[in-house]
Amino acid sequence: METLPKLRKKSFTIVEQAMHEVHGFRSLYQELDDKVRLSGQSPSTLNNYARKLAQLSLHFGKLPQHISEKELNRYLAQLARQSKTPSLSDFKFAVYGLRYCYRLLGMNEKAVKLPQIKHSGKLPVVLNYQECKALFAAPELLKHRVLLSLIYSAGLRAREVSRLQLSDIDSGRMMIHIRQSKYNKDRYVPLSPLILEGLRKYYYACQPVEYLFNGSTPGSPLSVRGMQWALREAVKKCKLQKGITLHTLRHSYATHLLEYGIDIVSIKELLGHERIETTLVYLHVAKPNRSNLFSPFDRLYLPGCPAGGKD
Repeated sequence: METLPKLRKKSFTIVEQAMHEVHGFRSLYQELDDKVRLSGQSPSTLNNYARKLAQLSLHFGKLPQHISEKELNRYLAQLARQSKTPSLSDFKFAVYGLRYCYRLLGMNEKAVKLPQIKHSGKLPVVLNYQECKALFAAPELLKHRVLLSLIYSAGLRAREVSRLQLSDIDSGRMMIHIRQSKYNKDRYVPLSPLILEGLRKYYYACQPVEYLFNGSTPGSPLSVRGMQWALREAVKKCKLQKGITLHTLRHSYATHLLEYGIDIVSIKELLGHERIETTLVYLHVAKPNRSNLFSPFDRLYLPGCPAGGKD
């Protein structure tokens, strides 16, 4: 079966390549940029949509609005075949990007005809407490041990960690300031005393500049790719068999809080979720504290219960 051709690598990004090779793509990108900024959406939203629209435009050599329905369906079908999980894949972002683009251009009829993304209902991977401890102890570098521990300790997204600056660690109030994250919202999360101790050791050993975790050059942030590498090496060393990503640490944080009795609304705020429905998935993952489980029938006949002792 034919596969979509891989784009040749150049010294510029795929979006820049589309700007050079597809007439009108630069103007389309500018319209997308303006719309995303005015709507207060995350810059990562623009990046995801723009990359997929650029790939599509380069494949056909023309803008999305000039691609026929037949051509588009064939392209999307091939993307879906090449994706292991269509709901979490290039296919999904291609459809979302196209829908956003068509609505921006007033082509609502084309937007409606795009396929619906079916959510698989798959529950997130969560580490148990022993796996967490093994993972955080695995990296050889202090920087990476502190990095992975921090992500879990505050339930942070990878991009949030990348953007963390030294000034965002408030040891006086024992809080971490997360600035302009997803949905362009700030939030505060508790700073663990143990994490603060580790951060201090890391600071004196590595002397980071401006950003909490520097990249290859002082004053530049550690990339998400760099964090992913650190996690992969730790997972290999621990020989963990689960499909673990940086987001697994965030899932584990939320699930463990729920198991410790923290209410779901508080967890929503700590995670920075826009909708409570996003947080509710952890109710299906958390292991209930079975020592506290009981049948409400038994409580009906206890002294002090409103219905206790009465027929």
